[in-house]
Amino acid sequence: MHPAVSVIFFTVMSGAGLGMIFLLGLGFPVDASAIWVFFVGVVGGGLSVAGLLASTFHLGHPERAWRALSQWRSSWLSREGIAAIVTLVLFGIYVLVWMATGWRHQILGLAAALGAALTVFTTSMIYAQLKTVPQWHSRLTPLVYCGFALGSGWLLASALGTHEAPETWGILLIGLAWAAKWLWWSRASRARLADSGSTPETATGLGFIGKVRLLERPHTGENYLTKEMVHRIGRKHARRLRMLALLFGLVLPVLILAIVGLSDAPGLFNLLAAVSMIIGLLAERWLFFAEAEHAVSLYYGHR
Repeated sequence: MHPAVSVIFFTVMSGAGLGMIFLLGLGFPVDASAIWVFFVGVVGGGLSVAGLLASTFHLGHPERAWRALSQWRSSWLSREGIAAIVTLVLFGIYVLVWMATGWRHQILGLAAALGAALTVFTTSMIYAQLKTVPQWHSRLTPLVYCGFALGSGWLLASALGTHEAPETWGILLIGLAWAAKWLWWSRASRARLADSGSTPETATGLGFIGKVRLLERPHTGENYLTKEMVHRIGRKHARRLRMLALLFGLVLPVLILAIVGLSDAPGLFNLLAAVSMIIGLLAERWLFFAEAEHAVSLYYGHR
């Protein structure tokens, strides 16, 4: 699959913002001053909104994005949009009440946290429900998306909070998220299009006459399907990107958290860990798309 920059940015940034909203809604400790509460709310909500806006650039007609909301009965993309809007509205009201009164309304907070978790889940299901992409079609996909959202969101919240939450929680969340990703990678490396019943014979509809192999491409130039659905990456490049993802997304954040936890360094240093993890997740999400194989590629001779 073609790794579109807009979708990569959307899934990583909105995931971090929604993870932060989830924790704030559950009562993550933050300085109660109105100005700081406003700033923290802008960071969480801003990342979510920035990610959602970036996703519209991947549409053929971004000005018609609002129409996607009407297909909520059958489309995970539509459900994602509705869940995101409801979550941001609830979180906005929650922050305003918090700023005005200094009191964190528990019902509003829980509703915003539930909405954030649901939004990340619906985002993951856009990909997990696709039987035509065997690497994505797994229960591990929602687990990975939610795990990374929670891990990156915790780093942001801890950097801007009162530093009451121990760094061991962050290390645990990040470790569990990458453990889920390692299982996902292990399963994806064994996933094949044939396992889902997709073969050149089914792709062309010519299986009734026997084994099918490509003699000539269907056309001489590129088209939408070959640009968006057929993407190849060398194993050497994939291996390097995977190492970068682990270095910036796992090793450096855990190292920074360990240093902060064992010293008197301020919690704001966790912001470095958050930035590092986001960089690592950008590499991880690029691979998520680049290494995926869509069944339509069989029509163009890929086995």
